[in-house]
Amino acid sequence: MLKRRALTQLIAAASLAPGVGQAQGRPPLTRIAFGSCAEQRRPQPIWDAVLAYHPDLFIFAGDNVYGDFDTADAAGLRQAYDGATHITGYTSLLRTVPHLAIWDDHDYGLNDGGADFAHKAIAKEEFLRFWNVPADDVRRTREGIHNAHIIGPPGMRVQVILLDLRWFRSPLKPTDQRGAPGKERYVPDADPAKTMLGEAQWAWLAAELRKPAEVRLLVSTIQVLAEGHGWERWGNFPLERQKLFDTIRDSNASGVVLLSGDRHFGALYRETPAGGYPLYEITSSGLNMIYWNVREPGPNRLGAVYPVANFGAIDIDWWERTVTLALRDESGSVRRSATIKADELLFSK
Repeated sequence: MLKRRALTQLIAAASLAPGVGQAQGRPPLTRIAFGSCAEQRRPQPIWDAVLAYHPDLFIFAGDNVYGDFDTADAAGLRQAYDGATHITGYTSLLRTVPHLAIWDDHDYGLNDGGADFAHKAIAKEEFLRFWNVPADDVRRTREGIHNAHIIGPPGMRVQVILLDLRWFRSPLKPTDQRGAPGKERYVPDADPAKTMLGEAQWAWLAAELRKPAEVRLLVSTIQVLAEGHGWERWGNFPLERQKLFDTIRDSNASGVVLLSGDRHFGALYRETPAGGYPLYEITSSGLNMIYWNVREPGPNRLGAVYPVANFGAIDIDWWERTVTLALRDESGSVRRSATIKADELLFSK
């Protein structure tokens, strides 16, 4: 596993000067953890298990605090971030483990919020402040907080792409049967004018996917593959969901694995888009926010849901050419897992 200083330097090199970070014989990432949905007012014992796993990198995949607010000073969000600084495990990870972060709705400031959130600019300021984003980082000068890094030497490169599913997202279509199975809050909207990422982020994503990497962790804070529920998901904009698949295909991007959170339970999914290879998704939620009574269909789910506190783990064996996705509980035990052969994640020639 990488030392913290070495990986921090590697992330910086990869983001500021492509190619520099892959030199000098640095070891590749082999162990990556991620999680979402960490309510700062509740106990968070799971950090002990995360730290015991000794990840090379941790990805905060949204709802990293719960700070919904409706005032121009973002007081609720500021208080939430301050609360996180008093959680021992959370801060231990921040001090000792290299990490990346993206927001979801509750650290954006509005439940299920999108582009029309009136206070998104100050929410962004608070995000950049809490995560100590450098003054010269591109996120300070462009719309949204999407970001990407390539880490590792040639032949063993991991690309982490963090999508912003809030800043640009069009309004969702409310359900006509609130609470009905499959239509709990929203229904699919095939309006071609609706967008999930916005034009600029779509172009950026296509460009990122064309960069060379062997494994690509595409972090979408809401679920991509899951079907059968009426909460937030890419399926609420079916044309945008198909556009995501098409963008992966048209970029000839091999090695894509989807990471998501949001749902307050963990699960694994697999779907093969037309003309593509099998896409796997691991949903890890939540670090301490759990919906234990979940009942929903899972036509492309691999096994049962796991509605207990969990974090996601990605183990890459570069020599066996496998990627193992796992959901781990508060003891660190594996509760759900799937192993993918690297050759599965290639386009047919």
